[in-house]
Amino acid sequence: MTPEAWLTALIVVLILAGLVASVASPSILAFSGVVVLLLLGVIDTAQALSGFSNPAPFTVGALFVVARAISKTGAIRPFTQSLMGTTGHTRRPMLRMLAPTVVASAFMNNIPLVAMMIPEVTTWARKRGSDTARFLLPLSYGAIFGGILTLIGTSTNLVVAGQMEDFGLEPFSFFELGRVGLPIALTGVVILVALSPRLLRQVRSPGATLAESERDFSIDMAVSAAGPLDGVTVEEGRLRHLTGVFLASVDRGDSVVAPARPNTVLRGGDRLRFVGRIDQILDLQAIKGLEHADQDHISALSVPGASYFTVAIGHDSPLVGMSLREAEFRSKYQAAVVAIHRAGVRLDAKLGDVVLRPGDALIVLTDAGFGRRWQNRADFLLISSLDGEIEPVAPGRWRTLAVLGAMIVVAATGLLPILHAALTAALLMIVLQVLTADEARQALDLDVLGMIAAAFGLAVAVEVSGLASVISEGLISALGRFGEIGVLAGVVVATVMITELVTNNAAALLMFPIAVSSAAAAGVDPRGMAVAVAIAASASFLTPLGYQTNTMVYGPGGYRVTDYLKVGFPITIIAVVGVVFLVPLFY
Repeated sequence: MTPEAWLTALIVVLILAGLVASVASPSILAFSGVVVLLLLGVIDTAQALSGFSNPAPFTVGALFVVARAISKTGAIRPFTQSLMGTTGHTRRPMLRMLAPTVVASAFMNNIPLVAMMIPEVTTWARKRGSDTARFLLPLSYGAIFGGILTLIGTSTNLVVAGQMEDFGLEPFSFFELGRVGLPIALTGVVILVALSPRLLRQVRSPGATLAESERDFSIDMAVSAAGPLDGVTVEEGRLRHLTGVFLASVDRGDSVVAPARPNTVLRGGDRLRFVGRIDQILDLQAIKGLEHADQDHISALSVPGASYFTVAIGHDSPLVGMSLREAEFRSKYQAAVVAIHRAGVRLDAKLGDVVLRPGDALIVLTDAGFGRRWQNRADFLLISSLDGEIEPVAPGRWRTLAVLGAMIVVAATGLLPILHAALTAALLMIVLQVLTADEARQALDLDVLGMIAAAFGLAVAVEVSGLASVISEGLISALGRFGEIGVLAGVVVATVMITELVTNNAAALLMFPIAVSSAAAAGVDPRGMAVAVAIAASASFLTPLGYQTNTMVYGPGGYRVTDYLKVGFPITIIAVVGVVFLVPLFY
């Protein structure tokens, strides 16, 4: 192995370790690696910046804008509630949910699709008396299945298609991946519907847990007229830093202050809602100037004029690694956290001291406009109303569907390259006033786009340094005795393993040059290897952090890592076996 190959291997390993440990955002890690390789002379300037001249990042960015328009206008919403129907307990409505999810995911980005579907599913489940935990994980997996059907189904497909151009291969046609992806998706949906209700029957979502246990940690107290708390602020009354308990809201009959602020002046007759541990909440009786608002426990955690939301913390959230107190959560977001769920369990701790992690689900009390203010921001991966009420949509549904349909037709028929079609569609969303220019800008996930662009430089380094040849030779040596199937299986399994540790785009970019080199050494069609890498990189079913939609449903569904393993393992086997046996049939 050459010194350049050793250096590249070291940089790649360090980047992968950084991604697993979440020491920095994926784009920062990828850019850092490219800069180091450039300084060391492993790649030149043109190679380091190759991702910025490739159409893949720009196509993905344009599709983010299109997906935002679909989400804003609720273009597919009329179909979801009717399709889930009113009959059946779990399996039948799950199949009805998965059908439009898979189809829609084939033509739009999975992340806004799942974000849009979660409140739809929550509303249906609430009306039917079902727990959303039965449906959210299958929803994420269904979106992943849809992503392997078309060129624009997921950004990973576009990334691999962009690499194919760099290696002198013709990019995928619009429906080419579907030849392999469709049988895998159909089989996966059948397995999901058959097994997931049984495997997830013990899981409880935060909403269901809250409904069951709210009496354990919520109580209303009233400020005594002319008492020591009448006319003083929350801070002066020493109600802000209570042990294990916090003041969530102040109800004055005609208005509600939610969350209560330190400078909120208390008045006699104010109804104060306290949230916390039951063994601590009883100590409120000892505070002079407070009296029980009523003798019964609260039957429902709801405050007129205020709303409860579940928010999920993603990898890229600035809140990761910070406590609520350090983040000044109340003052920044104008919201009070009443519960934190992690790995399916409500944390029994002083909430202000809990250090937040990716995948945490926070139940917050705030005003009804919270969702509109913070959607499409990096702070929260998902914002969903706890009661399942769906945000009203903006006008422009038919304009959005017309632009989307035209984009698909011209791209699928080859009238325009996918880059031209996507950019034109994104521009039309602004020209037709479906989105404002600011909304289009906010729709761009710059971290994802930056990571894709930088990772192209890493992929070039893996190829030009000779590292891809070394790894492929090792792969041929170890699995060559099993023939072409053995080499293909090795590439697929390696890609699946890497995609569970890092992002699917990073896995595809790093494995593609290795796969092409292995194909050349084994004498197989490199195009088939490209298909295998694209589908395997999207087959993230085993962990909540391997794919963003898995992270989105992790907290709101109340899942544990073991739930992903139980449901995801048979589906992963189907994906691996399907790729290994279907690719040779077509390539």
